[in-house]
Amino acid sequence: MIGAWLVPALSIPSPSRGVWEVFGFPLRAYALCIIAGIVAGMIISNRRWRARGGTADSLETALVVAIPFGIVGARLYHVITDYELYFGPGRDPLDALKIWNGGLGIWGAVALGALGAYLVARRRKMKFPAVLDTLAPGLVIAQAIGRLGNWFNQELFGRPTTLPWGLEIAPANRPTGYEQFATFHPTFAYEMVWNLGVAAVLIWADRRFRLGHGKVFALYVVLYTAGRFWIEALRIDRVNEIGGFRLNNYTSAIVFVAALVWLLWLVKNRPGRESPVEDAEPRAGSPVAAVQGEQPADEAAAVASNDSSGAVATAGNDREDAVAEPASGGGEDPMGETR
Repeated sequence: MIGAWLVPALSIPSPSRGVWEVFGFPLRAYALCIIAGIVAGMIISNRRWRARGGTADSLETALVVAIPFGIVGARLYHVITDYELYFGPGRDPLDALKIWNGGLGIWGAVALGALGAYLVARRRKMKFPAVLDTLAPGLVIAQAIGRLGNWFNQELFGRPTTLPWGLEIAPANRPTGYEQFATFHPTFAYEMVWNLGVAAVLIWADRRFRLGHGKVFALYVVLYTAGRFWIEALRIDRVNEIGGFRLNNYTSAIVFVAALVWLLWLVKNRPGRESPVEDAEPRAGSPVAAVQGEQPADEAAAVASNDSSGAVATAGNDREDAVAEPASGGGEDPMGETR
């Protein structure tokens, strides 16, 4: 119970519980938020893929593989970068498998999830950059929804604050050295809002500039890492540090620079938007077809009909000219008469 005398007049309360028993089965809010994010991301990505001219079943196959790859990658990154939580003195290595207790790293999720999507894209002859561009907005929205799970777990918050939106944290969940503070920066909420803003920018830029060849995904990485850098600097949860800076700050900075260079290179060398499938013409009426100047099916048929009629007429005229023109010299003329 948080002492009322320690809580500012205005603050955000934390949920009193994050697990409910349903028929003897523990229903965890953290897991529900992750699942809700995945479902939302899949719906958005499928709609974007169809709008690009692709078929929904091909992207769904990629997602079915990419999602478990991403979850495994997210957990692996967390366990590797915070190994002492699971393999240090007095720790139980089996706790590394308890993903429902929290502990996922977005860097591992994106890396291994992208690998899973690539394997399917290569097999199904889908252009991988087009797949990445399609997934980017849905991915960052899924991240935003998933961050709600941190609220239920009362984790990943920032330094103490008396701001009106300070988050109330129960004494049992306060880090060592911060027991006397009642409200903290809700850094997970900051990231949630930032991610929704990134999604809005991605969708707007994609529609406005018809981005392709991986530019939407590169822009997502640039914007996300920029936000993650300053949000990470506010957090006080225990993590490994190098030279006084959190490991994720280094990761954010390195990935930001790499993604920015990649984005600038793509803008210069890969203009326009590609079709989503290799060795395939864009589907009639799709945005890619419109950009490439594809004629609608009825217009193309009309042109073909006119061309055919013209060819027949030309052939007929040639025949008439041949009949009317007398053969030069002797022999038979076209009518079979001897000259």
